[in-house]
This record gives sequence, structure tokens and C-alpha cells, in this order.
Amino acid sequence: MEKDGYRAQIARYADGRVLLRSRQGTDMTAAFPEIVDAALAQLPADTGLDGELVVWEGERLAFERLQQRLARRRGAGALAAARTWLAHLVVFDVLRLEGADLTPKPYARRRTALETLFSDTPLTAPFTPCPSTTDPVTARDWLTWASAGLEGLCFKRLSEPYRVGARTWGKYKVRVTADAIVGAVTGPVTAPRTLLLGRHDDTGGLRYVGRTTTLARAPVASLAEVLVPAVGGHPWEGRTFTAGWGARDVLDVALVHPQLVVEVAVDVARDGAGRWRHPVRLHRPRFDLSPDAVPLFGA
Repeated sequence: MEKDGYRAQIARYADGRVLLRSRQGTDMTAAFPEIVDAALAQLPADTGLDGELVVWEGERLAFERLQQRLARRRGAGALAAARTWLAHLVVFDVLRLEGADLTPKPYARRRTALETLFSDTPLTAPFTPCPSTTDPVTARDWLTWASAGLEGLCFKRLSEPYRVGARTWGKYKVRVTADAIVGAVTGPVTAPRTLLLGRHDDTGGLRYVGRTTTLARAPVASLAEVLVPAVGGHPWEGRTFTAGWGARDVLDVALVHPQLVVEVAVDVARDGAGRWRHPVRLHRPRFDLSPDAVPLFGA
């Protein structure tokens, strides 16, 4: 399964040290004291695991809480954040087990070692094993969990060794289509590069939900014919937008009259405010729909 979290590796060394690091090698040890404490208490010495850090909030996986955890990465701030937003490490691979290097071994053998580690040690929360199956029916059933923030499935060859620094598995992401209202564009209105999208909330306000990827050449001309520059009173007037979730670079946008509805392809990842966390892809303009026909924000 693919979850809405941070890829992470944890190692408990023979001398008792614990290191938790990101896929890029960033040291995250101090930011997640509950994971480190569990590793000291549960992991055998000289053992390393590969997995995904997640935070569960309400009925979904909350990626933005992980971001906040890293922002409070040391001392009292990290301890307070751990009490508020408890993290779990969903483990999907064993790289080293009690001094034995398992990376040259096929995934089938590493998976057996992982299951044995959880059953015989046993490992408990905040460690949890990632579900795995070779049954297509079961895999399709897992896709129905997308509403909780599970983004899709990962595929690994049972015969594949662990290749450090290489991605040797495939991904299948759950994507659906949704309707939204165009409230602004990047680039000139006559030749938009991306669309900034919104939905009305229950008070009638237009709430920002996300931005498209760069538009293909074909739909630009048809969009330019119907996009109308805003002349005042736009609900986003005076607001700034950034390039992406957590980014600081402010976008240069042109506000347009919020009348055009478009259908976009989206994945299931949303931030704490209910916005699409990843860029969306334009599917088609919906000239047949009025803004009042678009589902409300948060739907």
C-alpha cells in the first residue's frame, strides 16, 4: 500500500544508538521521540527497517501533522508534538536483522523476516507492519480505503533484492475526477499556464482547493475564450498563493470571474484544510455546468 506519509528508515545499532532518517538522508531522530523510544525498547540490536511515518487524525492520515512534527524537531517542542500528534512507523521492509545484511536477499525472504519479527519479537505500536498480498482481489479491495488517505498500491517483485538509492517497484495511485470553479490563473488570461480552483463553502464563500499542473496546448485556446478577467469584488482579492503545500514562493496570478467549471483528475491526498495537496490535472471544461452545480468545499 502507498500511504500519505514520509518514507523513513530506522536503525538500532549494535552500540544501542538509534537513527531515524528520511529517504534523502535527513536526520529525523529528535523529531519523533516516541519512535526512538519504541526502537530502544523493541528492536533487536543491529537491526534496520524501512517504512513510512504516518500520523492518524480522526478518520484520515494527516500529512500536514508530519510537517508540523518536523517543524518542532527538538527538545520540549518535539515531546509536546509527540503527545498531540502521535506518529506510527508502517514497516514494509527489513534491511538488517541482528547483524545480518538482508538487502541482497529477495523480497519474499525479507517479507518473511518482517512477519517473523512482528510475530516473534513481537513489535507493537508505534510499529505496525504494512499489509502485503499476492492476491489481486485483496489488492483491489484495499483501494476502497482511499477515503482514509491511502493513496494507492506499490508493487514489488518477490525475487528483487533491496537496491539502495533505486526505486525498483511500481505504483498505482487512486485517482478520481472532480468538478471545481476556476478562480484565477497563472500566466495571462489569454494564455493561462495553470488554473487555480475553488469551491463554495456553506456560507457562499469561494474556498481555494488546489492548482492544476501546466496546461497542455490544446485546451488553452478554448479556455481563453471563456475566461473573463475580474474587475473588482473577487472573493480572492488581496490574497496570495504559493507554488505548493509548504512552499514560500508566491505565485503571480490573475483573478478571473469565477464562472467557469472544469473537471479535474485528483488523487485522494488532502491537507488539514480540505484542499487537494497534490497538483491536479485538467480533464475538460464543463461548459454545461454552472458554479452552483459544483459540490461544496469539503465534499
